[in-house]
Amino acid sequence: MPNTSTRLSLDPRARLGRRAGRRFLIEWAAIGCLGLVVIALSSLGRMSASVDHLVYDRLLSLHAQAVLPDIVVLEIDNESIAQLGRWPWPRSVHARLLEQVAKAKPAAVVYDVLFTETNPDDAELARAIALSPTYLPVLLMDAGQGAPAAVVEPVAPLVRAAAGLGHINLEVDSDGIVRSVAQFEGDADSRWPQLMLTVARAAERGALGLNVQPARRASLESASDASDRGAGAHNDAASDGRFLIPFSPNAQSYEKLSFASVLAGQVPPEKLRGRIVVIGVTASGLYDRFATPVSGALGPLPGVYIHANVLDTLLTGREVAPAARWLLLVVSLAPLAALLAGFLVLSPRRSLLLTGALCLLAMSGSAILLYGAQLWLSPVPAILGVVAVYPIWNWRRLEMTMAYLRKELQRLADEPHLLPQTPQRRRQFGGDVLEQHMALMAQAAQRVQDMKRFMWDSLDSMPEPILVSDMQGIVLIANHAARAHFARLGAPMPEGRSMQAVLGGLTFVKAIDSGAGSDAENDLLARAHWPALLDPTSREFAALMAQGVEVRDADGRDHLLRYANCTNAQGETTGWIAGLVDVSALHAAERQREDALRLLSHDMRSPQASILALVEIERAREKPVLARGLLERIERYAQRALTLADDFVQLARAESQTYLLEPVNLAELMIDASDEVWPQAHAKRIALHTETDLSAEGRDIGDIGDEGHWICADRSLLTRALVNILNNAVKYSPPDTHITCELSNEVPARTSATAGFTMALASDRATRRVSCTIRDQGYGIPQEQQAQLFERFRRFHETERPEVGGAGLGMAFVKTVVTRHGGEVDVVSAPGRGTAVTIYLPALEEAQLDRPASRRHDA
Repeated sequence: MPNTSTRLSLDPRARLGRRAGRRFLIEWAAIGCLGLVVIALSSLGRMSASVDHLVYDRLLSLHAQAVLPDIVVLEIDNESIAQLGRWPWPRSVHARLLEQVAKAKPAAVVYDVLFTETNPDDAELARAIALSPTYLPVLLMDAGQGAPAAVVEPVAPLVRAAAGLGHINLEVDSDGIVRSVAQFEGDADSRWPQLMLTVARAAERGALGLNVQPARRASLESASDASDRGAGAHNDAASDGRFLIPFSPNAQSYEKLSFASVLAGQVPPEKLRGRIVVIGVTASGLYDRFATPVSGALGPLPGVYIHANVLDTLLTGREVAPAARWLLLVVSLAPLAALLAGFLVLSPRRSLLLTGALCLLAMSGSAILLYGAQLWLSPVPAILGVVAVYPIWNWRRLEMTMAYLRKELQRLADEPHLLPQTPQRRRQFGGDVLEQHMALMAQAAQRVQDMKRFMWDSLDSMPEPILVSDMQGIVLIANHAARAHFARLGAPMPEGRSMQAVLGGLTFVKAIDSGAGSDAENDLLARAHWPALLDPTSREFAALMAQGVEVRDADGRDHLLRYANCTNAQGETTGWIAGLVDVSALHAAERQREDALRLLSHDMRSPQASILALVEIERAREKPVLARGLLERIERYAQRALTLADDFVQLARAESQTYLLEPVNLAELMIDASDEVWPQAHAKRIALHTETDLSAEGRDIGDIGDEGHWICADRSLLTRALVNILNNAVKYSPPDTHITCELSNEVPARTSATAGFTMALASDRATRRVSCTIRDQGYGIPQEQQAQLFERFRRFHETERPEVGGAGLGMAFVKTVVTRHGGEVDVVSAPGRGTAVTIYLPALEEAQLDRPASRRHDA
């Protein structure tokens, strides 16, 4: 059969059209809150600062930038220390260097050396400083405990000669790496600009003769204004003007000159003319070095090169501004929102791809902002948010899927397998949970294959012809019986032909149950449109063919033809099944049954009823023609024949008809049966006593719990069974005795007793049952006869009690009714000690019904 399963739609709109479960939405919202917390802690709480630094350093190391050619680094290197002697050198040495540099007419000189102590050579050094625009550093020292910062300035003559002063403090992060610098530092009373900012301001004003870009000039002007505004402000990040230094692998690529070479006049003046000369220490013995983001490739960077990079950044406008934390939080939430939306419409595989794409997008966007807009917006909070959410969400989805599969597979494994199975050689479900699930899945797949094979075998083994067609009515499958049927008729095989062509040779007889009214109209409709209604694609005849029609084949045999829909798991029609059932034998059996019922209901009952009517007429005469004893004998025989017919009909009804089951109280049925038998018992002065084991009258049985005697039964049949037991108790009991009826909840014994015989009529599956025991003080039944108690036409005490009538079908009726209700009957009897008949029926659970009030009846 072709595969007609519906293709799964991957359209997200189709997925959004399905209503999500409440638990799904709660878990989705909880996962979203978790991602929000992770992002908030990472962006606002700075818990991911160390990872931020690593990502920032990595991005800087991947982006090489050209250095500004206007900057020259004059190193106090190891060679200079070797030639000029140990550090510190006399200030006259520094004066001679500045004089030598001044001859080359540089744009500016930045002397990264602290001259904080007075010296006899200060005047000489001051004159040398004045020869060129020279900028000197000051040192800001933290006094601790909220005290104002201590400012260490150069000696006064040098300050007066210098073109400007500035601090050289560097910002060291928690991991010991220099990444940023503050443009202004100090306290409310004294704020110092960064040394390179002072140089950049002079360049912006044109004092150094350098070509500064207009955009950069505006930036420097705003920095100057911020300095002026921050003179009376607190020292915070906003007023400090802190920015990140964009270090690159070219951080040490500035043109470098040796201090000793310049001092000796070995350097051509052209290398210094019109350029900014930054003088600082690089000698390994002095170790003025700091870790930077590019230290992995370049090693610790000397302070003079850090200042050169700061000056380069300020002059070119490449300083990197760290994004505000609130902005970082808002931007980082965008990937999380996209991923949460994807969870609602995407499969797990696509959700994984989306997670990777969002992480890559966050990293790429951060790099673009860093390289292009000089804005550092860390991608780490966004990445941590989606990376934290995705595995937890998919773990939860996987756990729910596994739980569902485990439950369904286990339920399938626990269900009794209807097909024969090969013996299992070893324990099936060992190993971890996944292996157990795989074993359950393998078992389920094997069962499906077995069931498929079973269905094919069952279809071929069915004695009736079966045809299966597709949506167009073309026959796809015909079982062995169908092929044999059409071969016997000499017709071609049905596979590949339309259903109408295959069945068109049949002759229409009648619609099923065609009688008066609408059924007759269906019969006329079918005759008028035969054989068009054989086409299963005709919707107007679908109901008629589902009900069935009688047809006759070429051999004159009658068949019942019916159509049924083939549907998939979604209830969509995928084809049709046509079945032909040979009803020729059934018609013959129906005729025989009608003859038997006519004989039983008319030929047997009518004469007996007529005889009884004549007896009553004869009794009513003042002078009866027939003797009274003869009338009584005729009446007794007629009554016995009529009772036999009624009992036989009732027994046939109990054995064959469908029971109308409903929740009933066995106590009520017992009382109804007692009321019906009471006249016969009263005539023999026999007392009927019915006890329901309820200790208080008027109480709700639902409040008594297990004391209720509720069962699911056919009210009329079970009442008649109780009446039959009571009738036997009355008939086989002497006058002036009593009969007791006891109701209780118990588990009946399954073994034979010495005083009675136990007849088991049901399986032991029920654990809680309702019992009804009817005990008399009659003649009793010998133990050897008790096994025959439930046989048809079996009577007892016929010899010693000929006046007791009966057909011998009452207890057979009791056995049939109780058995079909899933119960059993127990009989305990002995000659001269009476008989106790107990029936056990499955109890109905309390939760299945609302119970009426109990009652107690004595008769």
